[in-house]
Amino acid sequence: MKLSDIIASIGVIILLIAFVLNLLNKLSSESRVYKLLNFIGAGTCCYASYMVSFYPFVVLEGVWGTVALVSLLRVPRGTSV
Repeated sequence: MKLSDIIASIGVIILLIAFVLNLLNKLSSESRVYKLLNFIGAGTCCYASYMVSFYPFVVLEGVWGTVALVSLLRVPRGTSV
């Protein structure tokens, strides 16, 4: 397994953890943790896609990560996790 495969797998696992926890109502889509997991997972997948020069996913994951970061930074203070 190549390094890019390992990095991509870690990113996908992080994204899936956020998704499953949200579906099970264990993590709100409005929580900081959910948004942080999406940012980290998408960023990791974006980097792995860049490593293998698969630019459609670089764009997809880059936009996903950017939206997650902007959303994370806009969470009002005092909002519960």
